[in-house]
Amino acid sequence: IPNIPQGKLYLLNGCAFFRLPTVGIGGEQLHVNQLSEAELDELSSIRPTLTYGQAKRAPPSDFIPAYVAFDKKILKFDAYFQEDVPLSAEEHYRIRQVGIYYYLEDDSMSVMEPVVPNSGLPQGKLIRRQRVPKNEHGDHFHWKDLNRGMNITMYGRTYRIVDCDPFTQVFLQSQGIELNPPEKMVFDPYTELRRMPLRKYITPSDFDQLKQFLTYDKQVLRFYAIWDDTNSMFGEKRPYIIHYYLADDTVEVREIHEHNDGRDPFPVLIKRQRLPKTFVDKKTTFPSCVLEISDQEVLEWYTAKDFAVGKSTTLLGRPFFIYDCDEFTRNFYRDKFGITDFQPVDIRKKPLEEVPQVLQVIPPYNGFGFLEDSLQNCFSLLPKPPRKDVIKMLENDHKVLRYQVALESPNPEDRKRRFILSYFLSNDMISIYEPPVRNSGIIGGKYLGKTRVPKPGSTTENATYYEPSDLTIGSTVEVFGHRFVITDADEYVLNYMESNAESFPAATLQSLRDHFRPRDSPIPETRKQELDELIVQVQEELKLHNYLNNRNIQEKFHQRDQDGSGILDKGEFLALCNSLNVPTSNVLVNKLIGLCSCGENKINYGDFLRAFPS
Repeated sequence: IPNIPQGKLYLLNGCAFFRLPTVGIGGEQLHVNQLSEAELDELSSIRPTLTYGQAKRAPPSDFIPAYVAFDKKILKFDAYFQEDVPLSAEEHYRIRQVGIYYYLEDDSMSVMEPVVPNSGLPQGKLIRRQRVPKNEHGDHFHWKDLNRGMNITMYGRTYRIVDCDPFTQVFLQSQGIELNPPEKMVFDPYTELRRMPLRKYITPSDFDQLKQFLTYDKQVLRFYAIWDDTNSMFGEKRPYIIHYYLADDTVEVREIHEHNDGRDPFPVLIKRQRLPKTFVDKKTTFPSCVLEISDQEVLEWYTAKDFAVGKSTTLLGRPFFIYDCDEFTRNFYRDKFGITDFQPVDIRKKPLEEVPQVLQVIPPYNGFGFLEDSLQNCFSLLPKPPRKDVIKMLENDHKVLRYQVALESPNPEDRKRRFILSYFLSNDMISIYEPPVRNSGIIGGKYLGKTRVPKPGSTTENATYYEPSDLTIGSTVEVFGHRFVITDADEYVLNYMESNAESFPAATLQSLRDHFRPRDSPIPETRKQELDELIVQVQEELKLHNYLNNRNIQEKFHQRDQDGSGILDKGEFLALCNSLNVPTSNVLVNKLIGLCSCGENKINYGDFLRAFPS
């Protein structure tokens, strides 16, 4: 057998075994090749293992970490510490009770002081939860270091442990710690002194307040009063309601707010409280402002006898004049005190006497702006704009009466000029416009802007202006030195005046009816038939020529007729036809123009446009 170490072979049951050497070179004993006691013991237990199999071992117990085993398990010790008070004459030291908590899950500690109301001390958590150092060597406090009746120093403050809770006692005893007997908790001497009631030498009153409350509960006297503060700067008279509660003799003053009075909505001026009527003679050292007034400072309080209609009452320095009360208050005073005079006092503001305004001579109107607007400079240093009739402006908005006027002038060129006078019903203003006429040598456009035109003879003291009733056919209108004669008007003027006939004189309405009657006269039957036949012939002939835009011609005629009368001058009519390429040289068209003529050099273009339907 190759690579067999040095030794001896022996046969056992026909099998060759290699025997390890027991001695080395020099005959020294080799211990490495010998079995140890542990190996011999193991070999001695092989036979039952080979016979019965491997023995079953008990499963190891589960590992539970400390933060699970000791979760929410806290040791609590009752303790206190003494604190010096060097700046107080009433106490030299202070005892403060605390609770020391030890958390088993992570060996942390915390110190908590119960919060005492109105103590004036920062209380609560004195030491937050942490591992508290025990000494300068880096050791920390353990639960084995805590026991009853011992002192423990944490962060320079010494605590005396006096007792612990039952859970802490059972836990420490289960761990084999012998607990010291508990001690009594020490209390603060100054706090105990404050808890002792002060001896009072006041004889109890025979008046039963409970009986008063049960008898007069929810019964309130209501007075209507006014506070006159007009003597002070920016003062005024303000109304209030005074409530007197019979259950506890308290008084409340509430404000009365009006819509858009400009004041903050504070409902209560004086809250419900007992109001002092007469004070005890105060000393010079008594403060003038105190938070609470007790019976020691007040000699007499306000009662129901101190309130009466027509009487002034001073509440906290403010005089209130009572001018009326409600029905329940009247019945109470009538049954309780026998008072029957409840005549209310009239506090309505008296109208101010009109002081005659002494004015100097009003200067003449200089022509700038409106007369009413300029006149305000004579009445006040800060002139205000004159008031406008808003209702009239809303009702007559966009309502305009238009008239055709001619300029009355010795100059022959000005006599031929025609103007459009527009009267605006919303503000009684007048504007004049001159339609431009080609090759007339006169630039048309706005002749007079919107303004109120005074009548002749109008003065600054008694200003009168033109009205729609003054504008009749043939009347003369004088506009700042220029005279205009009304020659025509819109049909809307007649319709508006007829719908409002009660607002206009009969003469004005009749002049417009007489003016429009010839225009509205019916066309004779024979002439109408001839006009219809001629219109048909003109339309058939114009169909042969596609050079005319019928919609365009109607728009141009309506634009040229600015006053909407339906009548144009003959020269203006022919010029417009030439600009629109209307074949006026045609015999039928000339005959149609002749039938549409009305008056001298006037053409009714409405009948003429019937031949050119859009």
